[in-house]
Amino acid sequence: MDDKLKQQLDGLLEKYTELLLGVEDESLKEKVKAWALYTHISKSMPPLAKHWNEQYPDAKEKMKELVTEIQTLNKEHRNK
Repeated sequence: MDDKLKQQLDGLLEKYTELLLGVEDESLKEKVKAWALYTHISKSMPPLAKHWNEQYPDAKEKMKELVTEIQTLNKEHRNK
């Protein structure tokens, strides 16, 4: 992937994070990136997500926490 596309995708992720959560910083951007990737995989290849969840139960719990955090931040942003 070339640098221009990387920069453009990074800008897309920054704006998505800002629109989703009301703020954008590097930490939140990385969380949204992980959340979006996991959500996409779990919907497009549920057996893979299930296998990963079984293989790494500690990571599954951390993903649950991350999803809850993003949902909470999104709800707070929408209620402002």
